[in-house]
Amino acid sequence: METTPPIPRAVLVGIQTPDVDDVAHEASLEELGRLVKTLGYEVVGSVSQKREGTGAASLLGAGKLEELAALTGGSGVITSMATPPMTKARKRFEATAEAPRPAEPEPDASDRPEFVIVDHELSPSQIRNLERATGTQVLDRTGVIVEIFHRHANTREAKLQVEMARLKYVAPRLRESSHGGDRQQGPGAGESNLALDRRKIRDRLAELKTQLEAVQRDSDQRRSARRDQLRVALVGYTNAGKSSLMRALTGSEVLVQDKLFATLDTTVRTLQPETRPRVLVSDTVGFIKQLPHDLVASFRSTLSEALEASLLLFVVDASDPTYEAQLEVSRSVLREIGADTVPSRLVLNKMDRVDATRRAALLEKHPDAIMLSAHAPDDVSALRETIITFFEAEMVDDVLVLPYARQKLIGEIYESARVLSEEHDETGRVLKVRALPGAMARLRRMLA
Repeated sequence: METTPPIPRAVLVGIQTPDVDDVAHEASLEELGRLVKTLGYEVVGSVSQKREGTGAASLLGAGKLEELAALTGGSGVITSMATPPMTKARKRFEATAEAPRPAEPEPDASDRPEFVIVDHELSPSQIRNLERATGTQVLDRTGVIVEIFHRHANTREAKLQVEMARLKYVAPRLRESSHGGDRQQGPGAGESNLALDRRKIRDRLAELKTQLEAVQRDSDQRRSARRDQLRVALVGYTNAGKSSLMRALTGSEVLVQDKLFATLDTTVRTLQPETRPRVLVSDTVGFIKQLPHDLVASFRSTLSEALEASLLLFVVDASDPTYEAQLEVSRSVLREIGADTVPSRLVLNKMDRVDATRRAALLEKHPDAIMLSAHAPDDVSALRETIITFFEAEMVDDVLVLPYARQKLIGEIYESARVLSEEHDETGRVLKVRALPGAMARLRRMLA
């Protein structure tokens, strides 16, 4: 009979600096807990401390470090990996010292957490120091996010991007073995294992970059084919309900899970009921506080959907007390890629979880926002009409003449424009159409 492997246990560690208030600090630790649960670990405790900064060698003060070590079974002391020299005086002292008293029975080691997860980005030396003091494996916030991305990437492009970000994160954190820098024999003789591993990572990164450029060329061509179409991109903080809203707007079987980063790959579907011309809706990867820069840079394709969209919908979880900070995170990431110039609307989602008093406060603060619940059909229908109205305002009317000899192009016209009326004369079909200026110019060139 197969036994289920035990769930890894983890202790969370947070540092509250003077520029962070209590609410933001608690929200950040809670978010880290959800990230850890998404990773498949169980949170069994947390240690938090107010400090001026996060640059200390052990991150925590001596007292808090001992408190953390008591949870993990560590010594609470940052020991050196080097063997201390043994002097003659020391040898004589140890030989004459009284026998140590029997150690008190320790708690069951199987109940101790195996991981310490820190809500900040750590330097390699800080990770080593904490591991020596706690006797556990230490991960920082960036490491957790990179690992989640690694597990959830599905398409080839996402897998390549995530592997690149993961290698960039791992490279500076490689260490020599405890036996010292062993030297290689044969080809590459003289290189230590550490230098060899780093060179392998550099070579692999170069290989991944070449593969990714080829894949992205194909993606760029597919996006280019959709350039004249009406496109809406759902953007926002992770777990704000973008996938639920995508499913409601398009009727597609998009994955919906109450997990951070449940979806990493861009999904593009047609707005339903379908309009003419079609409106494409894309669901982009969710943002998060302290999203590693390499991941922002590597997810060029999913963020390009936002950059090339005609309309951005900033989806926000209105029931979250820190929604404003989350919205700023989303906007700052989009500013980083130059998408802050794209027309946008604020969508306050999950209003079914908001009471009347908070609803009134939100309405006063964001009078132009679209308030809805992705699970309320009437709300979704109203959002659909808002999207259509937005594009109607951008469209222009014109008359196209399609010669009888070129009737095969009629499908292209109906695909790219809304046909308001259709007549026939001696020259061919005379179509009164409405479309975006770019699509109209393309149709006129095609018929010229």
